[in-house]
Amino acid sequence: MGKDEERMAALPDLITVAKFRELPEGGEFAYELHYGVVVPVTRPSGRHWDRQAHLVSLLEPRLRGFGRVGMEFAYRPLAEFELRVADVAATSWARYRGMDFEDNLRGAPELVIEIKSPSNRKGQLQELAGLCLANGAIEFWVVDLDRKTVSVVRSEGAVVVYSTGALIPLDVFGGGELSVDEIFA
Repeated sequence: MGKDEERMAALPDLITVAKFRELPEGGEFAYELHYGVVVPVTRPSGRHWDRQAHLVSLLEPRLRGFGRVGMEFAYRPLAEFELRVADVAATSWARYRGMDFEDNLRGAPELVIEIKSPSNRKGQLQELAGLCLANGAIEFWVVDLDRKTVSVVRSEGAVVVYSTGALIPLDVFGGGELSVDEIFA
């Protein structure tokens, strides 16, 4: 085997979304597809799930004119080798209505919200923010339940950390604002 063949043999077998969907479901973990590799992800704790549901209830009336808000929102930031699930997401009515409902949203939702959890490895949320912002997201939020902060990364690169007493502007999603205190109430 030549050097080029050795290097090619060292590459992992990439899984497409179509092949990923053929895998059996269930068990201790849920799975996502990250850059063509099947990755186990932990199921949300009760605390995590409660904040997801709470965020949806806060955002739905505020973003009603913009689009659809949901939790555990599956999307494909890169068409063939990515299938992720946002804790909470919002996508415009135009993109939502244009979705193939036998598939998932192509690209990232315009708003992706991840709730920080102990299973997040260092740099994972930054990497995900970059992936989402490069593929359709306008904003990427990280909600830290322990610190009671919301870090908002915007598509132009600005990062703002909002804490107790602050208001998160929602103008890019049709106006209004969201109080950090409401998120952690």
